[in-house]
Amino acid sequence: MEIRNLGASGLKISAISYGNWLTHGSQVEEDAALACVRQALEEGITTFDTADVYANTAAETVLGKALAGERRAGLEIFTKVYWPTGPGAHNDHGLSRKHIMESIDGSLSRLGTDYVDLYQAHRYDHETPLEETMEAFADVVRAGKALYIGVSEWRAEEIRAAHALARELHVPLVSNQPQYNMLWRVIEAEVVPTCEELGMGQVVWSPIAQGALTGKYKPGEQPPPGSRGTDEKGGSNMISRWLKDDVLERVQRLQPIADEAGLSLAQLAVAWVLQNPNVSSAIIGASRPEQVTENVKAAGVTLDASTLSAIDEVVGDVAERDPEKTQSPAKRDFG
Repeated sequence: MEIRNLGASGLKISAISYGNWLTHGSQVEEDAALACVRQALEEGITTFDTADVYANTAAETVLGKALAGERRAGLEIFTKVYWPTGPGAHNDHGLSRKHIMESIDGSLSRLGTDYVDLYQAHRYDHETPLEETMEAFADVVRAGKALYIGVSEWRAEEIRAAHALARELHVPLVSNQPQYNMLWRVIEAEVVPTCEELGMGQVVWSPIAQGALTGKYKPGEQPPPGSRGTDEKGGSNMISRWLKDDVLERVQRLQPIADEAGLSLAQLAVAWVLQNPNVSSAIIGASRPEQVTENVKAAGVTLDASTLSAIDEVVGDVAERDPEKTQSPAKRDFG
């Protein structure tokens, strides 16, 4: 497994990290979820990403069980706060001091650990002063409950403002967690240059576009039975943006490029993400252990300039590049 620094920090993480956004505590039975985490450990993955909102806290519990007994210093455990948890009352979401302080304790209890390596703001909160949010995160760090702070799906100007406050507060804001893949490149124009300047790294999610970049979805055909494209609970609404014939035709045209590189389409997609020097790690998910084994083979792969150029030519204008597509809810109205 390739090991990289998280941004300009001293924290080293695995280039492939394992995430349990949809697959733990909801879609997949717990035994299968535990098997996937065990396989990730076998493959050399040391970095595990979750969030309190995933399966309404059940995902953190499953991950905590899966990692129980492992050497804590040999793992990097990430979680997040913002989206509603519990009954979803008025203080059960957002980035207020109250919600952050209560949420970190809940996450630590479910994960079975005294601290997380990275605590991330899952979206920007337009209803809470940024100063309040950053001061709360600083207190979480000073209490030893988190070692580093990150954000997820924040715009460049929001990242810059938070980083300035973090420096004043002497806490390490080191990362952003955005969606990023061949088809979704909205971070490239503004977020990546800003983070490069500030020494922050990207820990990216959905490197295979919820499965659209695996090639299993064919133009003119219905999604395969049991796939994410047919499972409303499993994210069919999210993947639907990619299940269009013009997109799927481009994905099929990537197959010869993957063959030439000696990779599957999924491996090519993950490897492509890791070519961006600002990307510290790519988060993969899995419903079966063999999926973990396949995707980790992208770690350490170098795609030459001609391969990258060929990918760009095939994908062309179906890739979304508009930085305005990075958005957080204007109001915390999740009812």
